[in-house]
Amino acid sequence: MALLHAGSGELLDVRPLGAELRNAQTYTLVPGPPLEVFRMILLAGKAVPSHHINGPLTIQCIEGLVELELPDRMHAMRAGDFVYLDPGAAHGLRAVQDSSILVTLLRMHGAA
Repeated sequence: MALLHAGSGELLDVRPLGAELRNAQTYTLVPGPPLEVFRMILLAGKAVPSHHINGPLTIQCIEGLVELELPDRMHAMRAGDFVYLDPGAAHGLRAVQDSSILVTLLRMHGAA
């Protein structure tokens, strides 16, 4: 799959990949800053350790099952689930099943 970046007004397909999921790679749709959007592919058992972003972010599960780790709780995210996190909120992810998620973040001025 070619790595595509969305131009203003351009439609991109972010529907479930189905059988193609195992061969897919994470790719960026909007490269930012300040707005960054990417489709993350996490195969079963893979994880993103707890970290934080200095701007607000959203995570939407497109397909599969991922665990979203927050400091005070764990959420099981299935296809169609969506979460908003405040700037600086610590979070981690772990794929229970092969999964793809859509991550949107706003990089604040001077933020890492």
